[in-house]
Amino acid sequence: MVYITRGLLTALLDLGADRDPSSVTVSLAVTAAGELDADLPAEASVFTDMYLPDTGESVTAVFGMDLSTPGSAGRFVTHPEGPLALTKRDDLHEVVFVAVPPYDDDCVGAFDRSGEQLPIDVLDVAPPHGTIEDYSR
Repeated sequence: MVYITRGLLTALLDLGADRDPSSVTVSLAVTAAGELDADLPAEASVFTDMYLPDTGESVTAVFGMDLSTPGSAGRFVTHPEGPLALTKRDDLHEVVFVAVPPYDDDCVGAFDRSGEQLPIDVLDVAPPHGTIEDYSR
């Protein structure tokens, strides 16, 4: 089971719709469920935050790899032309969320590195408040 907050999923789907027909790739971060008001085991990971996709594009262009964001637990990608599946071109994180038009709850899936689809549980909880410095530790 993969857990994601309603706010993050909505923001990601909106971003995908706004950028269509171009594809989007976004790094995702998790928060331990114990830090959230969620009825889950404290050690469960919940996707709560994203790193803006345009950050560090000049660094990426020079070095050929994304050096602008810290390690992330997952990735969100869009496939404007389909399929709703993990492809060889997708960045293989532990979890990859893939969305296709029309970018609603029925048009997103979560996949593991091998391409197996994972069930998604969307939680109506808010991530803890903090600053960027809090997440850089």
